Amino acid sequence: MPGTRGPRRTTTLVAALGALIAVTACGTGDAGGGDSEGGGKTIRIAYQAFPSGDLIVKENGWLEKALPDHTIKWIKFDSGATINTAFVSGSVDLAAIGSSPVARGLSEPLNIPYQVTWVLDVAGDNEALVARDGSGVKDVKDLAGRKVATPFSSTSHYSLLAALDGAGVDASKVKLLDLEPQDIVAAWSRGDIDAAYVWLPTLDELGKTGKTLITSRELAAADKPTLDLGVASTSFIKAQPEVITAWRKAQAQALTVIHDDPSAAALAVGKQLGISSEDAAAQLKQGIFLKPAEQADDKWLGRPGQVGGLAQNLHSAAEFLAGQKQIPAAPELSELEKAVYVEGLSDAVTE
Repeated sequence: MPGTRGPRRTTTLVAALGALIAVTACGTGDAGGGDSEGGGKTIRIAYQAFPSGDLIVKENGWLEKALPDHTIKWIKFDSGATINTAFVSGSVDLAAIGSSPVARGLSEPLNIPYQVTWVLDVAGDNEALVARDGSGVKDVKDLAGRKVATPFSSTSHYSLLAALDGAGVDASKVKLLDLEPQDIVAAWSRGDIDAAYVWLPTLDELGKTGKTLITSRELAAADKPTLDLGVASTSFIKAQPEVITAWRKAQAQALTVIHDDPSAAALAVGKQLGISSEDAAAQLKQGIFLKPAEQADDKWLGRPGQVGGLAQNLHSAAEFLAGQKQIPAAPELSELEKAVYVEGLSDAVTE
């Protein structure tokens, strides 16, 4: 619930890793049930409450229909950091997670054995840095010495660091607070923070009493793009590749609905987020959604023997994070190419 947790400060990578291993994400993961090796009949899917095809799949029960012999367990998370925690503890099999936490997860010290299977969306105006009305912050340069909140290890955290770097602001001079989206709203309403970098639908709430300083769409144009990705544990992929195919087909169907039947997409997303279809439609328009066949393009996931540009995107993100001392070092590009799962992708998006 909002306001139940205070700011959490990450002091060292060692401490962060210890916390990840020690804590089961949100207390909602189920590491039992014979699923820890990826071979059980219960599929544990981590999802987040942001406008995406993932919510359309969930609302319409497409996976449940495609996999009647499996139990589909949807588990809600508030950020990529907690999803990484769940993968470390073996509590989830598949997830919707941002590219920045994936880059972290594939790097030291976590080295999480998961692979990217899908591009849910490319961040556009659906993630942004917003300054609170009355804070006196007029642009990114004004953030030096100010309190700025974002969920650490998220795409928004990455984008915030990129925005500060682009504006010539030393991140160590900014009072960065690690808050989950619901806690950002509470801190914002109390006047405890001056600005926040976060995603929809929280972003819309802050926008009512705030000014947008920069969006992820603008950062993407400045070669700092972020994406929301589908990932699955490597053990699960090896044990049940047919589930990955079914999941991809459901996600492809959702992308088709977003492009061809936006009213149906907005209705499903609105139900999942508890907002009107009109608000959901407006939020969906702020994201950038690929068409299904584009998933296998050289720019994105690619195909067997020709991994796409997504691996380079993750490598660039990891290099930036290393430069910001968020991780010790970026993995080799070849290692990140291995973390992009392209087997069966073309069949899943063209049938």
